[in-house]
Amino acid sequence: MRTLQYTAPRTLVVADAEPTSPAAGCIQVGVAFAGLCGTDLHIFHGDMDARVTTPLVFGHEMSGVITALGPGEQEWSVGERVTVMPLSWDGVCPACRAGHEHICQNLDFIGIDSPGALQEKWNVPASTLVRLPSSMPLDVAALVEPVAVAVHDVRRSELAEGDRVVVIGGGPIGVLIATVARHAGAEVVVIEVDERRRSQISDLGFATVDPRTTDQAAWIEEWTEGAGADVVFEVSGAAAAVAGATGLAKVRGTIVVVAIHPQPRELDLQRVFWRELRILGARVYRREDFERAVQLLSEGVIPTDTVITRIVDLDEAQAAFTDLESGRALKVLVKVGEVA
Repeated sequence: MRTLQYTAPRTLVVADAEPTSPAAGCIQVGVAFAGLCGTDLHIFHGDMDARVTTPLVFGHEMSGVITALGPGEQEWSVGERVTVMPLSWDGVCPACRAGHEHICQNLDFIGIDSPGALQEKWNVPASTLVRLPSSMPLDVAALVEPVAVAVHDVRRSELAEGDRVVVIGGGPIGVLIATVARHAGAEVVVIEVDERRRSQISDLGFATVDPRTTDQAAWIEEWTEGAGADVVFEVSGAAAAVAGATGLAKVRGTIVVVAIHPQPRELDLQRVFWRELRILGARVYRREDFERAVQLLSEGVIPTDTVITRIVDLDEAQAAFTDLESGRALKVLVKVGEVA
C-alpha cells in the first residue's frame, strides 16, 4: 500500500508499506480522503520534531470505509463508512479521572504521536470510530474532524443566541467557527489580513475587517454600540492578534484561544482585570462534538464547496503544503485510496 511519510523538515516521501491485519480491539479502515491542516503544517515545517518519530505517516482528518475487523469484533461491519476521532487516552491520569479524557495528560494524538491517516489501509482502535451516513460523500466526510474542532470551540465559549462574536483569523478553522457560531444564532465578524480569504468569507455572508487598514477596536466598538464583543475567538496564532484580542471584548466577555501558539505571547492583563474578562483554552474535541459535526455536514450547514479548495493525489501533497503556507488554499484534501 502507498503511504505519505514525513522524514525531515519540508520533506515528504511517498513510500510503499505492507498492510497488517488489525489486532483485537482494532479495525482496518480503507482511507478515502485525508485533510491537511495547520497542525500538519507545523509537522511539515519541523516545528514538532521534538515530539514526532520519523519517518511519520501523519494525518488525522479523514474519511473511509471499514475493510477488515479485528478478532472478535461485533459492533462494526466491513463496508461501513466511518471517520476517526484520533484520540487515545490512558484513563488513569488526573485529567481522565476528572472526566477530561480528550485532554489526557498522556494523550496519544493519533496521526502525530502514532501513525496517521495518510496510508491506504489504517488500523485504528475500534473506540475511535464514528459512523457516517451512507449518503454522505466521502470528500465531505473528511471535514468532520475540523468541524468538530469548531463545534468544541463554540461549545466552550458558551455563546448565546444574539451574541456579537469576533473571529480573529479567516483560515479553515476560523471559517468553520464563524459558521457554527452563526448557526447557533450569533452575529459574527471575521478579522483577516488576506484579501482573497476576506473575499471568500464575505461571499459566505460574514462581515470582515482588515486590521491593517481599519482600526479593529474602533470598528468593533461601533458595531456593538460601545459594549464590545460577547465572545472573541483567537484563531490566527499571531502575536499581534493576541495582544489586540483583549481590546475587543465586552465587560465580562470571553476570549477563546484556539490557535496553537509556538511560544509565549504578551497579553494585556490590565484589560483582563479591568473588564473581568474570561480567557479559555479550547483544544481538540469530545465524541459529542464529532456527532454534532456529522449532523451539521449532513444538514448542509457547512459551506463545503468553499472550504475544500481542491483534492490532490498523494504525490502532490508536498506542493499542496506550499499553497497552504501561502494562503492560496483553505482546505486541501489528499485522495489516499480507491474507495467507492
